[in-house]
Amino acid sequence: MYFNQRKGDATVPSFVNRIPSSDTPPTLLRSNKLTTGFQSIVEAYGVGDYREVSPAPYTIITFPFLFAVMFGDLGHGVIMSLFALWMVLTEKNQKKKHPSNEIWMTFFHGRYIILMMGLFSIYTGLIYNDCFSKSLNIFGSGWSVKAMFTNQQWTNKTVQTNALLTLDPNVSGVFSGPYPFGIDPIWNLAVNRLSFLNSYKMKMSVIIGVIHMSFGVVLSVFNHLHFRQKICVYLLFLPELLFLLCLFGYLVFMILYKWLAFSARNSSHAPSILIHFINMFVMQGKDLTPLYPGQTGLQIFLLLIAMLSVPILLLGKPLYLYWQHRGGKGLRRRRGYERVRRVSEDDGSITSIHEEDEEEGFDELTSREALPKQFDFADVLLHQAIHTIEYCLGCISNTASYLRLWALSLAHAQLSEVLWGMVMRLGFRITTKVGVVFLVPVFGLFATLTVSILLVMEGLSAFLHALRLHWVEFQNKFYHGTGIKFLPFDFSQLPSVFEHDGLL
Repeated sequence: MYFNQRKGDATVPSFVNRIPSSDTPPTLLRSNKLTTGFQSIVEAYGVGDYREVSPAPYTIITFPFLFAVMFGDLGHGVIMSLFALWMVLTEKNQKKKHPSNEIWMTFFHGRYIILMMGLFSIYTGLIYNDCFSKSLNIFGSGWSVKAMFTNQQWTNKTVQTNALLTLDPNVSGVFSGPYPFGIDPIWNLAVNRLSFLNSYKMKMSVIIGVIHMSFGVVLSVFNHLHFRQKICVYLLFLPELLFLLCLFGYLVFMILYKWLAFSARNSSHAPSILIHFINMFVMQGKDLTPLYPGQTGLQIFLLLIAMLSVPILLLGKPLYLYWQHRGGKGLRRRRGYERVRRVSEDDGSITSIHEEDEEEGFDELTSREALPKQFDFADVLLHQAIHTIEYCLGCISNTASYLRLWALSLAHAQLSEVLWGMVMRLGFRITTKVGVVFLVPVFGLFATLTVSILLVMEGLSAFLHALRLHWVEFQNKFYHGTGIKFLPFDFSQLPSVFEHDGLL
């Protein structure tokens, strides 16, 4: 690797000497003001291996989006965005002040992360149609109560005996069509609002989680191809992807199919997806109403593929390495400068290959020279068994882990509704002449609790949960994070180093 000449206090120009070494090269990832914060999130998990796929570019979008799914509120998103925008616009003045408050500096260094999280929260808040626990009727509701009286579904006697009036979408004229963007504002008045949002957000969390994990598995193929581990594409990548999609990808398919196949008229006959998914593993439920024609045969086929992927994932790579060690012929090794990746010693793969001479192909795992001199099949098999168990069980636990998107979203909405009902609603109920004056301290208390509880505490909670989803559920599918960060030598930093060591 060659680096541009750095400006320092030395009078001698920079020069480069290439010294052959088998050590792992350090990793250098260039960043700017926007990407530095997201790169820090990734490096807190671990510095990437040399030339390994970095999750930082994708984290710029996925991290604030997953945060916003749990923090979806238009009003709170606007406040967060304005606060972050103020820090961005005044960043030059803030840097000159050199404040010593550690908490403030933490927020300031993450100003672009907060800005992105606020903007995405505005977007999800519009989808949830939630602004300080209230809905915005921008386009007009698609529901009308007038048709119920026109068709004599409701009478004065019915209204007097039953306080709950049900809007039946099967009656012509009651439902004119879906809301143009987001959830219809009439759900804010419905008694079964929580039941509806429970089902909606829970299924949405599963869909987002499976897509996010599948994307992480797909990114691993770029590492295999770049490091010439083509055999890993067939023995690791494909079994992992098939196991995930045949089970939990099929669950997403059932969710989408049920949404599209059943309308208001036959929704009462719609089968339970959870029951069908459980019966897929126990091979029961022949008496249940099928979700679609040919469901049983397809489920058996998908389950068979998923089960066959497990022994391939467990035994494929160890047996291949053992075959190579016993005399299997691999592709020729080419020469040039080394392309290096740090690999566990328990793994049978090598740590460096050559990458010039593009006309010849090279498989990192097919070169006999690359294999360790003392090959222990038991160690390789144990290492692969741990990976297989961790991945297969992780697909189940990780999918369930994405339900935190549903739980925290409902918790945030309910806390916002409780705060409005216990503070602002009491202030609005005062009808005396001093009621307006009384609203000033009430609004001050509401604003203080909103910022301290909903923005700070709930925001930090959603931030930590989004961080966990990226570290545990997403990055472990392709990112090793066992590299060494590149720290360039600079003469201008030498005095501070000597002072730190007590030499000056």
